[in-house]
Amino acid sequence: MTIMRHIIRFIVAAVVLMFVGFLVPGFSVSSFWTALFAAVVIALIGWAVEAIFGDRISPYNRGIIGFLVSAVVIYLTQFLVSGFRVTILGALLASLVIGIIDLFIPIKTHMDMRDGDAGNKQET
Repeated sequence: MTIMRHIIRFIVAAVVLMFVGFLVPGFSVSSFWTALFAAVVIALIGWAVEAIFGDRISPYNRGIIGFLVSAVVIYLTQFLVSGFRVTILGALLASLVIGIIDLFIPIKTHMDMRDGDAGNKQET
């Protein structure tokens, strides 16, 4: 994946976080830069959770466990990013809204899925 794809992905995630901050009570983001930093922190915490517990508990998987882990990741982010505040209910609602938005603006593109499939074929 090129650096430009990562940059675009984080910008889109920041815009989504700002939209969620506008929409969800108990969830606030003070600026675009705060949202961008929060998007990076959420991605890093999600990566760490996935590295420790595996794909089944990943915040990016569908299902109730992924939903709850996503809410916990969002809630924990507020302790690392100033200007990003969320309540427990706000984290749960934000996780739901982000999941719905992800249906329309998926994180993984067809190219990413194709790259992942190619990597799996080489390993087996």
